[in-house]
Amino acid sequence: MKAVGALAMLLSAVPAYRLAAQGAPAASPLRPVQFPMFFERRLASGLNVVVVEHHEQPVVTATLTLPAGSAYDPAGKEGLASIVAELLTKGTRTRSAEQIAAAIEGVGGQLTATAGTDFFTVSTGVLSEHADLAFSLLGDVLLNATYPESELELARTRSLSQLELELSQPEAVADRIFARELYGAHPYGRRPSPASLKGLTRDEVSRVASERLRPGGGLLVVAGDVTPAQVQGLVQRHLGAWRGTAPPAGPRPTVSARPATDILLVHRPGSAQANIVAGNTTMSPGDSAFYSLRLVTHLLGGGTDSRLFLILREQKGWTYGAGAQHRRFRGLGYWEASAETRTEVADSALAELLRQVDRVRTEAVPDSELANAKGFLVGSFPLSIETPDQIASQVSNARLLGLGNDYLQLYRERLSAVTPASAQAAARRFYRRNALTIVVVGDAATLHDRLQVIAPVRLADLDGKPLTAADLVPKEGPLALDPTQLVARTDSFRVLFQGNPMGVQVGTLRRTADSMVYSETMSMGPAGQQQTTVVLDPADLSMRQVDQTSAFGAQRGEVHLQYAAGRVKGNATVPQRTGPPKAFTVDTVLAPGTIDDNALGVLVPALPLAAGSTLSVSAFSSGTGGVKVYTLKVGAPESVTVPAGTFQAYRIDITGGQAPIQMFVSTDTPRRVIKIAPVGAPLVFELVN
Repeated sequence: MKAVGALAMLLSAVPAYRLAAQGAPAASPLRPVQFPMFFERRLASGLNVVVVEHHEQPVVTATLTLPAGSAYDPAGKEGLASIVAELLTKGTRTRSAEQIAAAIEGVGGQLTATAGTDFFTVSTGVLSEHADLAFSLLGDVLLNATYPESELELARTRSLSQLELELSQPEAVADRIFARELYGAHPYGRRPSPASLKGLTRDEVSRVASERLRPGGGLLVVAGDVTPAQVQGLVQRHLGAWRGTAPPAGPRPTVSARPATDILLVHRPGSAQANIVAGNTTMSPGDSAFYSLRLVTHLLGGGTDSRLFLILREQKGWTYGAGAQHRRFRGLGYWEASAETRTEVADSALAELLRQVDRVRTEAVPDSELANAKGFLVGSFPLSIETPDQIASQVSNARLLGLGNDYLQLYRERLSAVTPASAQAAARRFYRRNALTIVVVGDAATLHDRLQVIAPVRLADLDGKPLTAADLVPKEGPLALDPTQLVARTDSFRVLFQGNPMGVQVGTLRRTADSMVYSETMSMGPAGQQQTTVVLDPADLSMRQVDQTSAFGAQRGEVHLQYAAGRVKGNATVPQRTGPPKAFTVDTVLAPGTIDDNALGVLVPALPLAAGSTLSVSAFSSGTGGVKVYTLKVGAPESVTVPAGTFQAYRIDITGGQAPIQMFVSTDTPRRVIKIAPVGAPLVFELVN
């Protein structure tokens, strides 16, 4: 009936952490760079065309960039530019999506469209002998794209799935809320939401494409084995009919400095890690202090030899990764320092991160350290202009940000000219230590008091909505359960791994003379099996007994527990990720209303589910021998299709274990679980019958 044993297993799963920092190549000596000559022309349509001859390889790349990125998405329509980009190559008046893909892939080329923050980019690259085909396809999608409704639905589904995964990752949540804190209501601070993506229509996609994908104000950079005369012919032949004046400029951010440094602590209940982001807005792209800030940020956190990485990870062992970066936008950019750390040392890691920011502001940078940073940045620059597509990207970036015609030629010399004094001056000017934005995503119940020692703390949930300290105290107590929601039935689930069948789960709920009994068998084929029996009091659904046996690979598990008189007693043998199973005796006093985590899947349909409500469930975990409090956030009903049919169902986000879980429960009574999925993992349980 319900995926009970599997749910308990998923709730106690241990997530894998990513290592944020990556190794950096050794510094290269300064050597002459022969950058190709530019040939530039402004067409009558308003399109600027730059040709960079590069005849070393028989390859040509065309990169068209337009002022139409996500910064131009209207409020409430976040994600619109990205959907336009995805649909641009999915069909024209003369070619289907399949025909476009077959044409470009048939010559070993590529045609892509992407929406960045400020700019919308369409690029193509082929062997130079196929340049005419590439420009033909480029012109076709720009002038004749049809944005099919069917492709919009596919793009929406993909975007929603990607967003769902993003929102399950604490580092992504930290980035989203940090941007909101920095830029407020400006588009730089907004991100797509399920509501904004679901609300997009084909008419909006088509209208935005018509209004913003115009040659006026655009830049086409063609680099590779091609001549200016050839490019002129290609552009005239395939883009000559493209017309449209430059669209209105997007809003410029007007961000005022914070009155003081504080910490926004985002509550992720039960999280074993904390993600820290600290920084502030900086400069417009043409500010001459960019080179000094670029260097000082690199030595602070730009690689594995930076201060943050060496101290926080290598010396202290507090973080999985730590670093710093500076981002330039067409408007106002920002810098940030970040760290991903264990919860119990998050306060120490943040305090040390801020100490390193203070050091780089108040202490002169040693000549040797500055020389190492210069050696890396200056020496690695030639690697960024080796191929035609790299050249096109660099030229486009420089032109569109208004960095001057000599930016690329003088980039290394200007970096080399940075002194310890100018590096320290940049740190003092742009690292506004007394007005930093700091976001920490983690278990606020554990972190709140510790972080208050560092700076004043504000609280928010994972959506960024304000919380109070009282909200951090789980509202435990007897559950208001409705026994009429549970009826005798047998439910079968299919288990999918990465979309492929992996196993089955069959659950049966039956009533005996004095009990309600749930029995479940889960088979994952060669991977293993698990059998679970949960016995409940039929009058109030209180716990009586749990028995479970499991075999996954060489690991064996067994649980036998009795619930009575406010205690749970018994024994458990629990498989471990490494080493032999852990065996222990259970004899624990429980608060009224505490359930067994193996019963959660059975009892969720009997909870008082209402859209927008948040419920707390206290559950004994045989995996840890302790009690956890799970938080269940109930979403608005939505249509969910599984093999058993299409249901209106509440989406319930369950946190409090190591891995967040999504459970979908039908709104029709008696309710039933129709789908269970661990967030961020490729495992899904779907109701079959």
